[in-house]
Amino acid sequence: MTFVRRPWRLAAEASALLIALIVAFPLYWMVLSAFKPAGEIQSAEARPWTLSPSLDSFRRVFEQQEFGRYFLNSLLVASVVVIASALIAFLAATAVTRFRFRFRTTLLIMFLVAQMVPIEALTIPLFFLMRDFGQLNTLGSLILPHIAFSLPFAVWMLRGFVKAVPEALEEAAYIDGASRSRFLWQILFPLVFPGLVATSVFSFISTWNDFLFAKSFIISDTSQSTLPMALLVFFKPEENDWGGIMAASTVMTVPVLVFFVLVQRRLVSGLGGAVKD
Repeated sequence: MTFVRRPWRLAAEASALLIALIVAFPLYWMVLSAFKPAGEIQSAEARPWTLSPSLDSFRRVFEQQEFGRYFLNSLLVASVVVIASALIAFLAATAVTRFRFRFRTTLLIMFLVAQMVPIEALTIPLFFLMRDFGQLNTLGSLILPHIAFSLPFAVWMLRGFVKAVPEALEEAAYIDGASRSRFLWQILFPLVFPGLVATSVFSFISTWNDFLFAKSFIISDTSQSTLPMALLVFFKPEENDWGGIMAASTVMTVPVLVFFVLVQRRLVSGLGGAVKD
């Protein structure tokens, strides 16, 4: 038995495929340029292939003196931001969903307003704030702002997951002798974990790819710099090393792809739950 697809469905699938190709093409060009020899990169004839792939660009990246330190700093900052923002957002979402208190609606509106403010507009005030706290040239100057900017979105998203858990389940747990903390961590936390994974992906990507804060708050101590700062080495006054830039960008993309693959199933269920709510 054969099924004939409707024209609108074929058009939708073709449109989705075309959009996917358009989105993926810059990534393909980045990886291709990373493997191209210097002569092909600088050639006036841009070709979407190479017959002589080379690892010279990657060699220059890994031979950079501080590259390993930059990578570990980025991994540390991203890990702390993901874990801290997820835990704080979980507790905050539980509080604004389960508890009734004054100015609760005002607090939720403030979360939305905080998301509307451009990060660039807050860079200078944050610089002076970090300076007054003595956090300049430290990883703390990168961790604290990213946690703050990750929380509004995470709280709003997790609020839907917490709200979807029936209050009868909480009452049944209390009847069975469970304390509030036990219900919070052993019952509620596993139920909203897909939402935590979904918010963690966005926190990880924004923190891992951050260049603005890394450039603004890490001024003199390069040992505290993160991986995006490694790209600056390949921007030279006389001529940019585009092979090195593309190779470093490719290396930066790999951890994001690995993280995404590891949490892919949880991410899909988490986003599905958020849309359903």
